[in-house]
Amino acid sequence: MKVVIPGGSGQIGALLARHYHSRGDQVVVLSRFPKKSSWCTVIWDPASDGPWREEFDGADVVINLAGRSVNCRYHAQNRLEILHSRVATTEAVGRAIATSARPPRVWLQASTATIYPHTLGAANNESTDLARRSSQAGPAAWTFSQRVARDWENAALQAETPRTRIVLMRSAMTMSPDPGGVFDVLLRLVRWRLGGWQGGGRQFVSWIHDVDFVRAVDWLVENDALAGPVNLTSPTPLPNREFMRALRQAWGARIGMPASRPMVELGALLLRTESELILKSRRVVPTRLIQSGFTFQFPQWAAAAQDLCRRFRERAGQLVSSSAFAI
Repeated sequence: MKVVIPGGSGQIGALLARHYHSRGDQVVVLSRFPKKSSWCTVIWDPASDGPWREEFDGADVVINLAGRSVNCRYHAQNRLEILHSRVATTEAVGRAIATSARPPRVWLQASTATIYPHTLGAANNESTDLARRSSQAGPAAWTFSQRVARDWENAALQAETPRTRIVLMRSAMTMSPDPGGVFDVLLRLVRWRLGGWQGGGRQFVSWIHDVDFVRAVDWLVENDALAGPVNLTSPTPLPNREFMRALRQAWGARIGMPASRPMVELGALLLRTESELILKSRRVVPTRLIQSGFTFQFPQWAAAAQDLCRRFRERAGQLVSSSAFAI
């Protein structure tokens, strides 16, 4: 099977590329800045034609992950780049598929669980009315990320690809022990004794274990009945206060200093990021995945956190051993 992953040089792309490469599949990552890897990496510029377009012809699966990181301040220039990087690259992927003589049978398009409104009440699923606004909708600035997600998905749905099934992967935070990801950041807070709740601690955290994320992607590839939006998130989102408590317990940290909302706002300003990433309540459940028969290996955060902490320690130990051997 040939798998093409535009924008696959980041953490999520590496997870999927490793998985498919280890199975013996042909993996092609399209990247502006290729990294040395065990699989094929092709330079691409979605703003212009090039040899990269040939990779779509005869591919079995396309998994488009391209888009500028949202871990930044949402000033005017960054907002423009965030939106353009998602819409323009998705349109480029759609054109490449549309003009292929042998188009892929399935196109998995990255999206985000942030498309749903902030809520402390009932969970959001794929049938949620995205236009609704509640009294708990949060600051007006938070609607930017929802608009980006809707435009991102619409760019894929408007592509003329009648022979290719399109799935919109509304993913929650993918928890992996690899460096640089969200779990790495949260665990660092716990290790520094700063892993208390953030804000009021009532906001819900939607998450998915990396093993289940990869399994869910496989499930979407193989199940022809699934098209359109599908939530890739564990079935048990939980409040930030409980989420951080379980992570501290998994690591063995007794103390975790909480951060009030003003502290979170100040920290976000100093780190040049947005407090929405922490304070918005994302209570999202994977209704369509479960209805299709998918089962989670890690449906509960406590067990997931224990596994991730164990793997983090094992990886750290391997790095120490390698360094000692090199010396």
